[in-house]
Order: sequence, then structure tokens, then C-alpha cells
Amino acid sequence: MRIPFFLISIFLFFTLTIKSQSIDSIKVPQRIYTTKKLTKTPVIDGYVKDNEGWNAVEWSSDFTEKDPDEGTSPAYQTMFKVMYDSKYLYIAIRAFDDEPELIQQRLSRRDGFQGDRVNVIIDSYHDKRTAFVFTTTAAGVKGEEFASQNGDNWDDSWNPIWYTNAKVDDKGWTAEMKIPFSQLRFGKAKEQIWGFNVNRTIFRLQERSLWQRIPNNQAGFISEAGELHGLRDLVPQKQLEIQPFTVLQYDKYPAETGNPYRDGSDFKLNAGLDAKIGITNDLTLDLTVNPDFGQVEADPGAIALDGFQIFFREQRPFFVENSNIFDYEFANGSDNLFYSRRIGRNPHRTANLAAGEFADEPQNSRILGAAKFSGKTRDGWSIGVLESVTGNEFAEIRQTDGSTREEIVEPLTNYFVTRIQKDFNERNSFIGGIFTATNRHLDGNFNELHKAAYSGGIDFQHNWKNREYYIDGNVIFSHVLGSKEAITATQQTLRHNFQRTDAIHVSVDLNKTSLTGTGGRFEMGKNGGGNWRYNGGIIWRSPELELNDVGFLRRTDEIIQFGNLTHLWQIPTETYRNIRARFEQSTFYDFGGNLNRLRFEFNGEISWINNWWTEGGYGISTNFYDNFYLRGGPRFRRPNTAFAYLFFGSDRSKLFSFTLGYSNRHTQENVVGRDRFVIRTNYQPTDALSMSLNIEYANLYDRTQYVNEKSFGSNARYILGRIQNKTLTTTLRLNYSFTPDISLQFYGQPFISKGRFSDLNRVINPTANTIDDRIAVYDNNQQSFVKPLNESSINFDVNGDGDLTDSFSSGGFLIDENTDGRLDYVVRNPDFSFVQLQTNLVARWEYIPGSELFLVWSRGSVGSADVNNDLIDSVSDQVFRAPANDTFLVKFTYRFRR
Repeated sequence: MRIPFFLISIFLFFTLTIKSQSIDSIKVPQRIYTTKKLTKTPVIDGYVKDNEGWNAVEWSSDFTEKDPDEGTSPAYQTMFKVMYDSKYLYIAIRAFDDEPELIQQRLSRRDGFQGDRVNVIIDSYHDKRTAFVFTTTAAGVKGEEFASQNGDNWDDSWNPIWYTNAKVDDKGWTAEMKIPFSQLRFGKAKEQIWGFNVNRTIFRLQERSLWQRIPNNQAGFISEAGELHGLRDLVPQKQLEIQPFTVLQYDKYPAETGNPYRDGSDFKLNAGLDAKIGITNDLTLDLTVNPDFGQVEADPGAIALDGFQIFFREQRPFFVENSNIFDYEFANGSDNLFYSRRIGRNPHRTANLAAGEFADEPQNSRILGAAKFSGKTRDGWSIGVLESVTGNEFAEIRQTDGSTREEIVEPLTNYFVTRIQKDFNERNSFIGGIFTATNRHLDGNFNELHKAAYSGGIDFQHNWKNREYYIDGNVIFSHVLGSKEAITATQQTLRHNFQRTDAIHVSVDLNKTSLTGTGGRFEMGKNGGGNWRYNGGIIWRSPELELNDVGFLRRTDEIIQFGNLTHLWQIPTETYRNIRARFEQSTFYDFGGNLNRLRFEFNGEISWINNWWTEGGYGISTNFYDNFYLRGGPRFRRPNTAFAYLFFGSDRSKLFSFTLGYSNRHTQENVVGRDRFVIRTNYQPTDALSMSLNIEYANLYDRTQYVNEKSFGSNARYILGRIQNKTLTTTLRLNYSFTPDISLQFYGQPFISKGRFSDLNRVINPTANTIDDRIAVYDNNQQSFVKPLNESSINFDVNGDGDLTDSFSSGGFLIDENTDGRLDYVVRNPDFSFVQLQTNLVARWEYIPGSELFLVWSRGSVGSADVNNDLIDSVSDQVFRAPANDTFLVKFTYRFRR
């Protein structure tokens, strides 16, 4: 019955949607702006009307509204001019506004994108998929983005050197831009033809208008731009930028008695170099030597109750910039062949210490050097190559006699990634590939690590009928090599679980020294034209797939069929601006042929006429089994689950805006329940000051939270318990901008997650229909709880042979399962109360374009609160009473540019 249901769902999904059309595609003539060479260089001061240099060309106007009422005339028109000389592109903007006193001149840091603004979109590759975007706000704040995936991905990490200014006058506001050709990428030609568009946002009206109209039902954004002509005899400008930096750092922390490495303070002096070299005008080489990331925010607090690794976004500038070129998301979520956080990761080992010894252990692997070679050629080749080396890391150990020794905790490792794509079929199609390699110099040590790990893949996409329809997909492989110990450990990790007791399609092979797996995705659907969108496809990850040496992979052994159907209401009415409704369906199998889950969800979003918005959804999961829940144990049945969520928010253009949200998850037989509340606020009392406060509170209970695995005779016991888990996260951000180039930012996040366990139970029939048949709760005759006095430890003689095998400072549950009066096994007390505080105060001054001075103060602490305390008291203690680590640093950079 499984296969017919699968085929019937696919058949019904497409037959019910293929004929549904209510709005025909609109053919919009492509606009062309022809520029000229300047005769007099304008001064970039924002005063367009006072600059005679702009008289060489004519204004272009006739913008069309994009949002909220696509295809109509905007509230106020916009005009622009474009000129050039041998080194620069010059752009002038006149944004009319009959109420100039209402123009939003909000100051922010670079890339703040607040207030009234204009975006100039330049597809200098003319590949109709990527573009360089330059933004100027009415306050003169600059911003830049690199748009890829035909406008589906916007990366604001790109920071070129260019010049801009803006002024408000009685007719509205004006802006001027001066963009070096060295910051753009284009090929050789007598006359350049670039994709070109200008987008204007009137912030108080939440209105967007475009020079080149792009109807809402049109698939794609970059591909539908107008064209810029008249750029003749341009000589490609090879980029050369060198940016050395110096960092002074002082750390202050609580001293540890007797530990010479933790005496209360440290001082460090560091220096390094970043460079950007234009090999050709299309391709750039980025270099970094001994990079410093001291001004980067710390990762947010998180607890993983399911045991899987948590994905954290990359924040380090060298790896963030141009990250879209190396991106290879092959399935869904965060699964990717390249996860740059692996480079410079924390060491795999900690020091082995004898009694009375202390260690100075590195927190991260030092990146000795890294290089990126990336860009896109005029004939459609997108190329990215990354090479990075992290050094041997040693812990210095102070011995009891005062002498020191070193112990290696991380081996020398080389990381290599290359990514390539080729456009063809008039830029409607592409095919590409990726290859990654991780090689470690183990030198007879580190038998637990892979000696080498390789992955690769091929991806493609084809669009047709004016890009309304598409098919895309990818296929990947992985191959890891290492000792028998390393490959055995890989097979037994949570994401593989080859040791599952009931699995017939996987098993642990103790003699393997390599592992090879595959994965991929195929998808096709309709992405534009009319009001209907749909897609369907399949995703798979074989049990042997392994990517986590330089990629990110949460789980394997999964085949997912999915289908989605979306309807859009795109014409505003007196009530709403637009509506989106979506139905999602998916089916999950493993490679043993087991049906593990059926999932259905309906969700929608409404943008109201007053700029408020609402989104919500409801879904169910049935026939729900989890191969990983018992962490090496048998397949476990989860109860049928329903979930719902509702969020709404106010007009984001107002000085004060908010979001309120609630989500709920509940199951049959009341096995699991979770309530989550979200409050987000933004307030800008002045143009220079903005603040945001986000609060999230979640309350979870689960009668079957995994605790541990124990042996009882020749059998395994999978111990679960009822958890009451409460989590509170508060994030405060304050930003004060003195000028567009001088700013002060504060970030603070206290985080607490508290879990209390009760009703310990064991699994008796993991796939039974009811919860009472799946588990057996220990009664009072089978368990007792003991807790040490005065925070000492308790030692337990489980085997009755005088060997004190378990020592628990937090106490534990003594289990006499067969009630024969003898201790059978001990379960460590699983209660926890994790509290973390992170703050960051950064003063930034971009004293000349591309060169910056940072003053940073960071304060952080991690602790364990009393599980009996409430959340607010625990957070208060951590913020105001717990000892913390303070870091003060000064970072100075100077960008030399040719």
C-alpha cells in the first residue's frame, strides 16, 4: 500500500494544479538607458542640481510601482542619470517628494538599509542571474549587496570601496554615486551591455518602484532588468587591495587558585593581513594571513535535546564574503557540502591531566592562512577555489614539579573547496559541480579522526517558457578514509546509527577503513506566471553519507518525497495588499523501505493594506517513526503530532513596530506538548538611535525524552523520562550612529534553559501503537533517588564487587528493575539548568573608505543555576552576580588600494 499512496499523491498533486491559471503572464518591453562619457567630473556631495558635470546626459524616469500596487504609478516619481570615465561609473538620483519633512533619514551602520533609499542594480556580468547592488539612503548611509540565484539570495557581506552622498531639499532628496570599475566584474568588449535597474523605497508608505517594471507574477528578478548601453572602450581595472590589521587584546577573568594559566588576566598582541588581488577583471584572489575575528559576535545560546549538532551561521568576514559562490545546499535545511565553520574549529581533544596538573588549552584551531580565488567570466563560467590550512595545536601542561610539557590536541589540517558553474541556453540553464577535500597530518596519532575526507557533486537547473517552469537537482557523493577505529566511530555516530539493533540494511563493520555514500535532490515545478505555483521532488541521503569534516549533515538514511502548492492574491484591495496560501505534503522513508512519516501542512501570509501582516499555519505528522531517537537503539514510534502557529506584526515603517507570535505542538495521548511565545520590538526614537528587544519563551514537556542507555544482564535498557523544559532567551540590541561612518553598537543576550525530569521509564516495545505499550514507568519499588550532601560526590558499586564504577556529584536514580533487593543500574540525575550571558559593545569608525578602527568590549559567562529556581531569578543571578570573563580589544585596519 505504501508505493501506490506515494504515486497517487504525486498524480493528484500535479493534475489538480496544472490547469489552474487566473492571470496571464504580462509581456513588458525592456527599457534601455544609453550613457555617455562625462565632460566634467562631478563632485560627489549629494547636490545634483549644483553639479554642471551631470549635464552631459539626460534624465530617465517613468518608474512603475512594484509594491504594494504593482503596475501603477508611484506616489512620487524618480529620475536618474548615468555617466562614466576611464575609471568610474557616476550615477545621479532625483527622488521627488511633496512632503520632504516626512522623508525618513534614519542613520545606521553600513548596510543598515533603514529609511528612504535607492538601490542601483548592476548586472555587469550580464548573466541574468547575479548583480552588484549599491544602496544610498536619504541620510547618506551606504550599503552593498551581491544578488545571486536570480534575486533569491542577497548577500550584504560584500564591502567594496565606492563613494556616495545624499541631501534632502524642498523637492525631495538627491543622491550621487561614484563606483570604481575595479569593484565590478565584466569582460572585454568594444561596448559593454549590462543589466540595469533602479529601485526606490518610500519608507513611510512602504512603497517600492522600479525603473524597469517587473510584474509580480514574473519568475526571476535579475533576469528581467533593463539594460545599460553606451559604455565604450572600457579598460578592465584589475583590483589590488591590501589590508593589514593590528589587534591589542586584554582579557580579564576570575582567577583559579593554583592554576598558573588562569591568574586573572592576559594581554595579547596580534597582527595579520588581508588582501584582494584582481587576477583578471573577472576573477579575484582573496588572501588572509593569521586572520582575527575578535569583533565578531558570539554564537547565541542553544540546547540540543535531540542530540544532533546545532547549526550556527558563519559570521567571520573572510568566509562570509562571496560565500554564495561556494554554497552547495544539496537537500533542505542546513545540509551543505561546505560549512566554513569547520575551518578554525575547536580542537578535537582536550589535554590528559594527572592530579595536580594544569593546562593552557587553545580554544580554536589557528588559521595559518587562507586563500579564495573566485569570480565569474563573461562567457558564463562561475569559479570558486578556497584553500586553507590550520596548524598543529598544542596544550601546554604545567606539571606538579613546575616543569612544562606539550600535548597535541589538533593536527595540522588542509581544507580545499572548488566550485564551478557554467551558464548556457541564453542564461536559462546552468550545470555545475563542487569538490571538497580535507586532509589531516595525523603522524601516527589521532586514530579517532579521518585521515582524509572527500565530497563532490553535480548540480543543474533548466528554466523555460520565460522562466515560469523549471527543473533542477543535484547528486553528491562522499568518501572518508581513516583507521578502523575512526571509521567504526563514524558508523556509530548519531547521524548514522549503524549499530541499530533492529536494522537489517545497515550494520557496523569493524574492519572498514573507508566509507562511501551518496545523496541528492531532484525537483521540478512552476515558479512564475499566473497566481499558481507548485513543485515536487525527491531528496535522499544514503546511510553511508558523511560530510562533517568540512560540510554540515544532521542525519542520513532518509528518502523524502515532497510536493508544494501555492496560490497568490497579488492585486491589492481595500483590505489587503497581497495574500499567499500554501499546502505542503511530504513522505519520509529509510533505505530499509520503512515508511517513517507522513506530513501535511497548510500555511499562509497576509499583508494588510495598513502595512500590518499576519502569518499562520497548521500541520500534522502521522505514521511517525524515528530511527535515531534511541541513539543506537531500535526504531521508535512517536505519537501522531499536530502543530499550529500564528504571528502578526505592525507596520515596520513606524518609529515603533512589533511582532507577536505563538506556536503550539501537541500529540495523541498527551505524550508531548510545547508552547512557544515570541515578542519582538523595534524602536527608533531618533534618526541616530535604534533599539530592538526580542524575547522568546518556550515550555516543553515530553513523557519520552531520551536519558541514557544501560545494560541489564545481556539486554540493553533504553531509559526515558518525562521532562519539563523551560527556555528563555532575551536579546537586546542598541545602535547609535553619530554619522554614517561612526557608530556604537551594543548586543546583549542572557539565555537559560532548565530541564527537570520525573517518571523515569524504559522502552519495552518501541513500535507499539500506544504509549503505555511502548514504555514502562519505574514504580517506587524499582527506583530511589539519592543526592550527595554539601555538593560532594556519591560513588556507586553497581556490580557488587567493590568497584565504584559511577561517581555523580548531582546524584542519581538507583534502579532495582526486578525488585530483588539488589542494585541493577544507576542513572545519573539528568536535571539541568544552563545559563549563559553574552554581551558585546562595539565602537566602529570607518575613517576612510575601507579602513576601520574598532573598539570592543565583550563580557560573557556560563553557569549552572539551581534547577529549583525560577527562570528570572537564574538569569538575574547570572547577569548581576556570577563572575564573568571580560575582553577589551582595539583593532586597526588600513586598506591600501591601487
